[in-house]
Amino acid sequence: MPDLGIERMINYLWRPTESHSPLEKYVIVDAARDHRIYPKLAGSDIEVVSLYRGDPEAELADVAPYLIKLQRKDPFTEWLLNNGWGQSWGIFLESSATLIELRQHFRTFLMVYDEEGDPLYFRYYDPRVLRVYLPTCNESELQTVFGPVSHFYVEGKEKNQLIEFYCNEKFELIRSVIDLQ
Repeated sequence: MPDLGIERMINYLWRPTESHSPLEKYVIVDAARDHRIYPKLAGSDIEVVSLYRGDPEAELADVAPYLIKLQRKDPFTEWLLNNGWGQSWGIFLESSATLIELRQHFRTFLMVYDEEGDPLYFRYYDPRVLRVYLPTCNESELQTVFGPVSHFYVEGKEKNQLIEFYCNEKFELIRSVIDLQ
């Protein structure tokens, strides 16, 4: 994506809002998507937590999903957008919750169970999955998935598209496509 598109995305994500509480910007990045992600996380001075705990956190560190608090003017944010946009590295979100509160929230969605009761990883942090999954949710499911999140942002099928998801006061899903060109 050209620098203009990245700048437009940054300006959109950090635009002024009418929210009563300040909304922080976060991303959930899937380290399994590219071998450069985990070393970059380990070597960056950013607020980051693995969504895995216990043995999987240590054993799968280089392929785990990570929740990261983003800053507008930060080398990591710029690196992430320059290298990962259009590559399905993760999903962006806004929330007034803390990093630890969000980690707890998002950990509840890591495993789902099939008809036989066998556990499966749910890769909701893949933008290709989230942009298809959210429109299938009913009101109760949307309340659960959104929890403390006000907005989700994912890349569109086209590299120059940002898709924004949020719920109105009736918990109906609103989907907006933003052209980054």
